[in-house]
Amino acid sequence: MEVNKTRSGMAAGIAAGALWGLVFLAPALIPAFHPLELAAGRYLAYGLIAAMLIAPAWKRLLRTLTWQDWRALVWLSLTGNIVYYILLASAVQTGGVALTSMVIGLLPVVVTLVGSRDQHAVPLRRLIPSLLLSAGGLLCISWQSLSHPGHASLTGLLCAIAALLSWTIYAVSNSRWLGRLRGVSAQEWNLLTGLVTGAGALLLVMPALGVATSGRSSSQWLVFVGVVSGVAILCSVVGNGLWNYASRVLPLAMMGQMIVFEFLFALLYGYIWEQRWPTAAECAAMSLLVAGVVSCAMVHRPVKKAALKRTQPDGMPSG
Repeated sequence: MEVNKTRSGMAAGIAAGALWGLVFLAPALIPAFHPLELAAGRYLAYGLIAAMLIAPAWKRLLRTLTWQDWRALVWLSLTGNIVYYILLASAVQTGGVALTSMVIGLLPVVVTLVGSRDQHAVPLRRLIPSLLLSAGGLLCISWQSLSHPGHASLTGLLCAIAALLSWTIYAVSNSRWLGRLRGVSAQEWNLLTGLVTGAGALLLVMPALGVATSGRSSSQWLVFVGVVSGVAILCSVVGNGLWNYASRVLPLAMMGQMIVFEFLFALLYGYIWEQRWPTAAECAAMSLLVAGVVSCAMVHRPVKKAALKRTQPDGMPSG
């Protein structure tokens, strides 16, 4: 039973990563629109769809949720959705899809580090190799970004790092709240997050109108509506629901490893969109980041083996 749960959780995590990778491509599809407009459009759509889907269970959920749960939903909607997406869209438009996705590629290591210390008490010294590999990957990204003249690449790099920190907070907080909840399914928690996010997105409408530029054609607005609606359905409603299911059945340390699939799919989509192969620096960065993830995963294996040896009778060979 546990094996089946682990497999289904991993499958859900991989599927969520494949859908989330599309988030990196969306700002590149509609570069004429400001990140505030993208965030407002996406999350208004997310909130509207969530409200329709959650309506049948609304009365029961109102009786189930506490004030602390609602405060958590507000926090999660900010760190994992509104603030994160504004930073992400800014990073994509000013630094490019590949740069942004590779910085976000640090998420597996960061989340695994937090999860490992929280659940498995892995000593920090054993995680130093993975942290050094990840730092090397970020150094490669920074070097390529700053080696090109202009302020845009630096702005994109800083926005991507801020997005990384924001989503790390979301991933850890969301996983812990899902572990505490009773009587609320993973998808219901996702839809509730969408409902709160949609309400928060209303506050973005006026600032978004303030940064909007004139002269956009009706076809541009049609593409905008299609892109933000598609992202809301695929990435938020479906992708977040899959991620919440995986977060409920897998430990946080393993969820950290699942995030790498968002990074890999985002790179794949980005290179296809830009019609190019990765540069030498990007290849080095990807290699170092993936090596950091593998190193983090390997850290936990000796702990399990040691526990198995302690349970074996005296004199039994350990293999």
